[in-house]
Amino acid sequence: MNDTTPMKKAVALQYDRERAPAPRVVASGQGEVAARILETAREAGLPIREDPDLLEVLARVPVGTEIPPELYQAVAEILAFVYRVNNRYKDKVGNES
Repeated sequence: MNDTTPMKKAVALQYDRERAPAPRVVASGQGEVAARILETAREAGLPIREDPDLLEVLARVPVGTEIPPELYQAVAEILAFVYRVNNRYKDKVGNES
């Protein structure tokens, strides 16, 4: 990696509306840590969404902390994306039975 190549960053969110009112940052890092976060997500079959601007803001939220209200709308859009992906996957798997 040269000095002009930006270091890879990643943030993982968890949301369980039964347990918390807002999504929580459960992992955050750059470089090798970011690579491991992404690898773990892929292995788990979790959808990955790239949004560099939102990533920069989420990377400032401490791990274990709920996202601030100012980010609710942006994260809601990501959750909608995840729900759409999950529904497509369920439909695909259901049609293969």
